Amino acid sequence: MSALNLPMVVSAKKAWNHGRIIGQKRPLLPKHVWAIRVRLELAGAVRDLALFNMAVDSKLRGCDLVRLKVADVFSAGAVKKRTSILQSKTKSPVRFEITDGTRKTLMEWISNPEMIGHEYLWPGRFHDRPHISTRQYARLLKDWVCSIGLEPSAYGTHSMRLDLSRFDAAPLIAFTATKGTNYGTETYG
Repeated sequence: MSALNLPMVVSAKKAWNHGRIIGQKRPLLPKHVWAIRVRLELAGAVRDLALFNMAVDSKLRGCDLVRLKVADVFSAGAVKKRTSILQSKTKSPVRFEITDGTRKTLMEWISNPEMIGHEYLWPGRFHDRPHISTRQYARLLKDWVCSIGLEPSAYGTHSMRLDLSRFDAAPLIAFTATKGTNYGTETYG
């Protein structure tokens, strides 16, 4: 049987991800989280600091974070210690704690004159958009990451959900210590 001599197929159009880093984005390390917080505090960016702190505390997807309403986090003249929302992707409720620092920045943001009459926690600039878009949130995150000298293409909105700043290894260490097992050294007889 003879081999066919067919012309080579060459795509005239480049792939959508040509030259881009693909795969999972990196999580923000605790030192990155604190560096961004300090920069936002020094810049006096109340909304951005409140948004960043809320993203770190809640671990919500970007679409759920930008749709937060004032009533979700604010009640009886104070910011709630815990709140619960319904996730848009899974339609399941998620409950999260709002730390003291985040409550302080949220209170400062909610009492800001720019927030008068707004239903959403992160209002959009235009009347036809009640809240900022997930794309705008991604742009803000890119600016924050750039401000501390990191490569913006390596981090995304999902990096806020993966940050290691609240990881506590103590329960894991305690669990493995109570097992009393040295893995790999068992003898079976």
